[in-house]
Amino acid sequence: MTEGDRQCSKDGDGGDEEMMIEKAFENENVPSWKKQITIRAIVTSLILSLVFNVIVCKLNLGTGVIPSLNVAAGLLGFAMVKAWTFVLSKCGILKQPFTRQENTVIQTCVVASSGIAFSSGTASYILGMSPFIAAQSDSGNVPINVKQLSLGWMIGFLFTVGFVGLFSIVPLRKVMILKYKLTYPSGTATAYLINSFHTPKGAKLAKKQVWILFKSFMGSFCWAFFQWFFNAADGCGFSSFPTFGLEAFSRRFYFDFSGTYVGVGMICPYMVNISLLIGAVLSWGILWPIIESKRGSWYSAELPESSLHGIQGYRIFLAIALMLGDGLFHVVQMVIMSVINFVRKCSGNEPLNESTDGQIADYDEKKKLEFFLKDQIPNSVAVAGYIALAAISTGVVPLIFRQIKWYHILVAYLIVPILAFCNAYGCGLTDWSLASNYGKISILIFSSWVGMNNGGVIAGLVACGVTMNIVSTASDLMQDFKTGYLTLSSPRSMFFSQVIGTAMGCILSPLVFWFFYKAYRIGDPNGQYPAPYAMMYRGIALLGVEGFSSLPKNCLKLVILFFVLAILINIVILLLKKYETKHRIYRFIPFPMCMAIPFYLGGYFAIDMCVGSLVLFLWEINNKKQAKELGPAVASGLICGDSLWGIPAAIMALCGINAPICMKFLSASQNVKVDGFLAG
Repeated sequence: MTEGDRQCSKDGDGGDEEMMIEKAFENENVPSWKKQITIRAIVTSLILSLVFNVIVCKLNLGTGVIPSLNVAAGLLGFAMVKAWTFVLSKCGILKQPFTRQENTVIQTCVVASSGIAFSSGTASYILGMSPFIAAQSDSGNVPINVKQLSLGWMIGFLFTVGFVGLFSIVPLRKVMILKYKLTYPSGTATAYLINSFHTPKGAKLAKKQVWILFKSFMGSFCWAFFQWFFNAADGCGFSSFPTFGLEAFSRRFYFDFSGTYVGVGMICPYMVNISLLIGAVLSWGILWPIIESKRGSWYSAELPESSLHGIQGYRIFLAIALMLGDGLFHVVQMVIMSVINFVRKCSGNEPLNESTDGQIADYDEKKKLEFFLKDQIPNSVAVAGYIALAAISTGVVPLIFRQIKWYHILVAYLIVPILAFCNAYGCGLTDWSLASNYGKISILIFSSWVGMNNGGVIAGLVACGVTMNIVSTASDLMQDFKTGYLTLSSPRSMFFSQVIGTAMGCILSPLVFWFFYKAYRIGDPNGQYPAPYAMMYRGIALLGVEGFSSLPKNCLKLVILFFVLAILINIVILLLKKYETKHRIYRFIPFPMCMAIPFYLGGYFAIDMCVGSLVLFLWEINNKKQAKELGPAVASGLICGDSLWGIPAAIMALCGINAPICMKFLSASQNVKVDGFLAG
């Protein structure tokens, strides 16, 4: 799972459970939609939104690899409210029991808020506008293609564009959920999770998972605290431990003892982690040493390492080539799949996914249908809401960014609903969100349209923000409608929960980012938070305004090669999935999008994630059932503990409190020189 292209797999044994689930709840009353959105649900959502915004922001600023955190959000939301209601019931003052509908509201708010942390672009397209990122490239670093970051305009921009996507897809909710019965695997898996929490057996397992998550969290937090004492400056501490020797360390191959990425590795599929490692070996182990040997021939020996016309240009643009090739393939594939599937369902050639168990299915379907159709959002309200918000955005965005004109925004709002439908429909089929891919395509189109001299770099990045926010929130809302359908939660409560979560995200995401931005040197390729996608998104914008003239010597040939390679790899995977079903060899082919990330960063985080995979693999060999039940909780605890240590660490950095020790590693010859210098 990489930046934006999120996929969550679901076990295929949930069919019978889904069919019989409403029988288990037939004696429970379903509260009205207003009672599903409670004060305690909003307060819990706000607390968890802050936690998950910190986690997502830190992951975005680190590598951009974001796993699914639905299990952690569901567990923590259930645990917090359950503990609160338990205390109130003991005191005899509990007025409203904790229902699965209220649990769904919390989940929706938290996921919506943390989703804004991704689509807000604080670590990608917004950060790519900053002078610090612009200074890392030799072109486009002029006032019209740079914008000083400010908390005020970031929050204003997100509020202007963040809610439009919610209205773009609402009129199609009944078609997507009821008529075409799209799966929406993440939404379905979340519904199973919430339904299971509110059964006696599920509640017992949830209590065990919460306890394991808490222990994992405390261990990870304490370990991060311990590491801080040895990290007095960049290049110090356990995060710079030359695990495989100093030469490998200079090529960014080492284990940096990060609890966050060990946990991420436990959540991500094995092949994602292996793909990252393959990409690191291919780039830092083979490609970059070869290209660096051409220094003085392919590029000037006088150029600094950070110059886009030097080695950094090869790193950035080859990574972009892989991402664009992979992204373009999936966009085209998704559109073709969606059209074929849509035509089949419209023509009636494909039967609806109805259960054959008449009595149970009839009871369950009646209950779900009754509550899904009970509190509707009028289509007229949705259409009017989209037009009104789009009109406001068309007028306001050019006031924030003078480089983009009102007619550019208008064109975007005329096209983006089609992309939102494609993404939401495709997400219902495969669970892949291609929001970041649509965003990258928008950068190329609008940056080339506006041109370098008119601020095309900023215009392209702004268009990316408009596209990503609408496309991402639309698919997220449809996932929520599916979750609500399966938990008997009102569509109206789902919509307003998404609105509340989006509002939280529009405030919390910039605030959390600003906190890190002021405490650390964000975007430094050699720093603690390199924010790789900021430079990559700006690189795409530069490619749009300058064309291939911005590439260093022979880079264009390599870009074409890697672009084609990404498409060919995906074609091979597709063909093997269809024609080679015995050994399923396609499972062992690396993903181009994942391979591209280490091209810029190195292999240290890929090694962390592979360690996480190894831990989970050994655990599954020893006790597969236990690993399946408790593995996500352990991983979530590792991520939460290590990430939340970033808050006190940043506060101390802002207050000028530094770690007392710098643990650094030197070669024997360097150590002799240092000893001689200290001896005088």
